[in-house]
Amino acid sequence: MNTVKDIQLLLQQSVTIPKEKAAYFFKTGIGDYAESDQFIGVTVPTIRAIAKKFPALSLESIQMLLESPINEERLLALCILTDQYKKADAQIKEQLYQFYLHNMRHVNNWNLVDASAHLIIGAHIFKSNRSSLIQLAQSKTMWERRIAIVATWYFIRNNDLTSTFTIALLLINDTHDLIHKAVGWMLREAGKRDQNALVTFLDLHASSMPRTMLRYAIEKFPEDIRKNYLMRKNNL
Repeated sequence: MNTVKDIQLLLQQSVTIPKEKAAYFFKTGIGDYAESDQFIGVTVPTIRAIAKKFPALSLESIQMLLESPINEERLLALCILTDQYKKADAQIKEQLYQFYLHNMRHVNNWNLVDASAHLIIGAHIFKSNRSSLIQLAQSKTMWERRIAIVATWYFIRNNDLTSTFTIALLLINDTHDLIHKAVGWMLREAGKRDQNALVTFLDLHASSMPRTMLRYAIEKFPEDIRKNYLMRKNNL
């Protein structure tokens, strides 16, 4: 408990950004996806630096930070967790993976998902059964659906693109813009590894993709190709 209080105090002492500016990229209004999230104004590099000071933090203490209403405390907890996962043996990796699954309800903003899903979920199932991604992609919880697609970033980094296209197709009719952005982002990343594979996917599905998803996916294409895909979308 004292360690958690020390961490919380260190975060409070590291505030350098006004609260309103810290929350600028998050929708915290009434009814928005981050309505209950609180920001105190600590930068991500500072959070990662603080995380390095507590490499052996217990899961009990990580749990307490994950349950905090303060976004930076939850992000710090996930930074420590991902660092621990990278260095752990197979048995501890399984324990940390299960811990993450049990606490997904606290991975409830896009910065938290994007900092952890690929490094724990993606890394853990890379060489095993990936059916859990299908279940997450079909979840009623938007954050779990985002976890499903962002987890495939680990696969992309290892030149395995199949799951990215599979999950993208499952989410192609999703109604939330945070899913549109995440899917488009992962498709773009996949295209960096194999542009022909992305083109094949887009030729089949671009017309049915939400516009934001499509824009993200084609962002690295030459302007004439981007315009061509957008015109196809406009002509429907």
